[in-house]
Amino acid sequence: MTESVDGRRISDVVDRMTVLLDAMPAHLAARRTFLATYLRTTRAVASAVESAAFEDPAWVAAWDVVFADLYLDALDADLAADPARPAPRPWRLAFAAPPDLPPLRQVLLGINAHINYDLPQALLGVISDEEFADPRVVDKRRRDHERIDAVLAGRVAAEDDELAAQSARSIVDRLLTPLNHRASARFLREARNKVWHNTIELQHARIAGPEAYAVRLAELEVLSAARIADLLAPGQVLLRLAVAGFGVLLPPAA
Repeated sequence: MTESVDGRRISDVVDRMTVLLDAMPAHLAARRTFLATYLRTTRAVASAVESAAFEDPAWVAAWDVVFADLYLDALDADLAADPARPAPRPWRLAFAAPPDLPPLRQVLLGINAHINYDLPQALLGVISDEEFADPRVVDKRRRDHERIDAVLAGRVAAEDDELAAQSARSIVDRLLTPLNHRASARFLREARNKVWHNTIELQHARIAGPEAYAVRLAELEVLSAARIADLLAPGQVLLRLAVAGFGVLLPPAA
């Protein structure tokens, strides 16, 4: 079952992505690169949900819809270019990246913005305070959160081939490819552990009230944007990630 709690399905997300991808102007090829990657990944998640790869497929479907909405809403805001409704800062930096960056770099920018900034919010969107108070439910949600890694890791080689077909790669990039595949799984694990930590921090703030939550979310936005800025610096992105890590970590609340 791929229906979310509000009646929307992952297939609805796929349709929305497909429409955006088909309408994407040629001069926004960099936006197209991440959107196409995300579309293929979303289809893979839908297949995993249908094949009962998760403990609670309905919850994963709801989560996937909420998660995708955050990116798609940011993309819509970017395309609309309305100063009164800007995309969040991590996405603004990712979208404003030089269009001649290699496709891999464009995808990594999008992945960082989406996982570091959007994913904790998506988890909060589908885990209530009452559920957070039940250790059995929290453990179940965390296990399904971790199972997504297997789906994403299964896409690494295919996505690498897709990106390689889009541009010539340097000798260093080609030599690093086997390392990239192994490193990707580690980066995903590290990022998701940090995402879970950040989700708990945001949930504590949510309990404290809207103002406390807004402060903590603003902190996460700053941290996530700083990581995007780091990835925009010249040099080998994956080597930099190996040193700095993939995710960001909210410090304890003051």
